[in-house]
Formats: sequence, structure tokens, C-alpha cells
Amino acid sequence: MELEGLVIKCVGGFYTVNTAQEPVICRARGRFRKEGVSPCAGDRVRVQRETDGSWALSEVLPRKNHLVRPPVANLDRLFVVASLRGPAVNLALVDKTLAVAEINHIEPVVVFTKTDLDDPGPLLEIYRLAGIKCCKVCAQRGEGIEQVRELSAGRVSAFLGNSGVGKSTLLNALFPGLGLETGEISRKLGRGRHTTRHVELYPLPGGGYAADTPGFSTFDLERYRLTDKEQLVRGFREIERFSKDCRFTSCSHTCEKGCAVLKAANEGKIAGSRIENYGAMYQEIKGVKKWEQKSKHV
Repeated sequence: MELEGLVIKCVGGFYTVNTAQEPVICRARGRFRKEGVSPCAGDRVRVQRETDGSWALSEVLPRKNHLVRPPVANLDRLFVVASLRGPAVNLALVDKTLAVAEINHIEPVVVFTKTDLDDPGPLLEIYRLAGIKCCKVCAQRGEGIEQVRELSAGRVSAFLGNSGVGKSTLLNALFPGLGLETGEISRKLGRGRHTTRHVELYPLPGGGYAADTPGFSTFDLERYRLTDKEQLVRGFREIERFSKDCRFTSCSHTCEKGCAVLKAANEGKIAGSRIENYGAMYQEIKGVKKWEQKSKHV
């Protein structure tokens, strides 16, 4: 007997798969390890019943996108969550995460939490210029919750951000009944404790799924396949837009005289933090050779 379904949780080598008939818990066939395939939450898969009555994950169907960290596939939207205080907004992390979404063809949304502690106005303007949707949320007061709920309805979405920004708190406010564990901020370190330890998709009342993901405090570009400097521009939509007017076909958009992107930045059409973070990422990956890129894209 064979069924198709959606992987909603992966823990300790066991996969929980939602099928049209019933949820099943199974292990993956041994050939996946030999082929270098790791099933993950969000995968559409086929499962087969074994002669002993157990289930085995037999096939991973083609993915439309896939993130390495957190391991999740087939996302429609990526909500990049950043808090205004405790911890303060790290725009470099936000822009790196947005670039991951853009390059993987996932619609990004920036969510600023803890808006009772500070004014998100200047930050909203940065991403308004970029053409990226933004939400401002205070989970305790219920402010902005409905906008995020509408954007996630009927879609497969993940909520991603560094530790302590309030992803689980936000999801609990969005969908009462989930009961996700939340943690306090470490005063000594100024960041959150990791309360989410694996990726799990939660079915939403209005259809679709939302993934809570482990927080992070550092960002390895190689693990996200952001090692091709020529493709990096696709991760910054407003930079890509102005790059089409650039007279230099091989322009890096970081220092060249007469560059259309830098001209737009000087005219205030691209936020300073965005062009700065693009340049920092370009410098970080410019030394990676083509053959190294292929070896890292696993």
C-alpha cells in the first residue's frame, strides 16, 4: 500500500507524514543516505506499508525550494522576524535571511515584534523602498496579529529569526491552541534561549501550515548556498532593479564609478543599510571559486 503525504515533523530519524487517510510515523529507506537526500519538514513524499505493518518513507517528490538551515522545503512565504528591543534588530541578519528567501523564490515578509518598546517607522521605510512587505506586531497587545494571520492563511510558511525575537510567542498569538514553548531573554548575553529545537509544521485553522524554527545568532552564507557573487544581486530586489540600468555588465555594484545602483543609493532610492549589507555579503563571498560553489551546494 502506498500513500502520498506531507512531512510535518522530523525527530530522531522518525518522520511524521500527514496523508489524506491518516498521519503516519515512519523511517526513511536506507538508500536516501547513500544518495545524499535528507527528507525534511515540508517535503511531499510517498510512504509504503511494510509487511510487518510499519511504514517507510520511500520517495521524496520534487521540491520547488529547500532551505538547509532550518531544514524545510516547499515554502510559499518566509516571515523574517526581528524584535525592536531585547535583542535589538540586527539588519545584517535580516538582509541575509531576506536574500536567502529571494534567491530560493520564496516570498519574504519582515515582521517587527515588540513594537510597544520602540518606533518601527525608520525600519519600515527601509523595506518600503525595497518593495518588501512588512508587519509591525505586539503579540501581548494583539496588535498586527491579524495582518500576519491573513498573509499566512492557505500557505506553507516558516517563521525565521535570531534567538529571542519572539517567533513562538508570535505563533501562539496568531493561532491560540498551539501552546509552543517560549523562553526568556538571557540578560547576560542579550539574546534568547533556544526553545524550539526542530522544525515542525503546524496545520492552520484557515488552511495551510506554519513552521516554527530554531533561532540562531550567526549566519553561515555557505550553508544557505549564498556563495555566488554574480547571483547575490537577486537577493536584493531593489538593487537588482537598478542594476538593469547599469552600463557595466560585470559591475559588482559596490564601488564602480558611474554604477546605476550606487547612484540610486546616493539619491535615497535604496536604503543605506541595504547597500551596506549587500556590499558586506559581496566581500564575504567574492573569493569563493566556481568549483567550490558546486562542492558546497549539497
